[in-house]
Amino acid sequence: MNSKNIVITILALVLIGAIIYLFINKSDDTVVMIDDQVTSSDKTVSEATDETGPEGEAEQVMAEERGEETVIGKSVNGSDIVAYHFGSGDKEILLIGGVHSGYAPNTAALGNEFVKYFSENEGTIPANVMVTVIPNLNPDGASKTGTAGRNNAHNVDLNRNFDCEWSAKAVWRSEEVSGGTKAFSEPEAIALRDYVTQYDPIASIVWFSAEGKVYPSACATTPSKASIELAAKFAQSAGYPAEAEFDAYAITGDMVNWMAKQGVSSISVLLSDYKNTEWSKNLAGVKAVLSSYAE
Repeated sequence: MNSKNIVITILALVLIGAIIYLFINKSDDTVVMIDDQVTSSDKTVSEATDETGPEGEAEQVMAEERGEETVIGKSVNGSDIVAYHFGSGDKEILLIGGVHSGYAPNTAALGNEFVKYFSENEGTIPANVMVTVIPNLNPDGASKTGTAGRNNAHNVDLNRNFDCEWSAKAVWRSEEVSGGTKAFSEPEAIALRDYVTQYDPIASIVWFSAEGKVYPSACATTPSKASIELAAKFAQSAGYPAEAEFDAYAITGDMVNWMAKQGVSSISVLLSDYKNTEWSKNLAGVKAVLSSYAE
């Protein structure tokens, strides 16, 4: 082989080697790029998990550590709607007054009596129970007198504004009242809805006036066994008659029935008149309910 052919052969080998080198490096770069994409994708999933985890934990902590009171919302005129918390158990029971605060002021007064009582006697609450008292759901109505005091500042009857067989044109006795422009059109109803949805209480007792009776609750169905038993327990201890259902006239958008729809065992307690809180009777009823949920 002459020197020319040797040179050509060497050049050819060098060229082939260069091509092979470039091909190998090209493949490595592709693998590295793919690995980078996988790593980036995994990091995104990890970061999303990390972001979701603490948020869920924060909600749990918030649910367990609400402190002594919570502003759950504001009325149409900007007044705070306050919930007072007693005990630290995982079974929460709501006590609610002042739905028709100006018309039935004794229901809000009774709520405040429960706040005072549990502030001084928190040890009477079973260890596995939390009692939350919302003494006045309708603070704007408190400044009104007569039947106008049933309504909020939008002239809506809050007990016709919840999402249970809701109707814009509702009735109270033989009178037409407003159920709002839609279910939960009113900030007071929204405040209670959001609280119940977030914290999922096990039971609720809501006071109205005036008949001197206790009713279980249900939305477009028969009351649950738990609601019937709760009404019977409260009524027996408080000395009120317990009725199977309220049928004096059609009720739409009822708050207590909506809570029953959410799986909360709920009862309506109608005080005997519009002035007296009937404190001893209602305290006995509440104590009986608390005992029934004790471990």
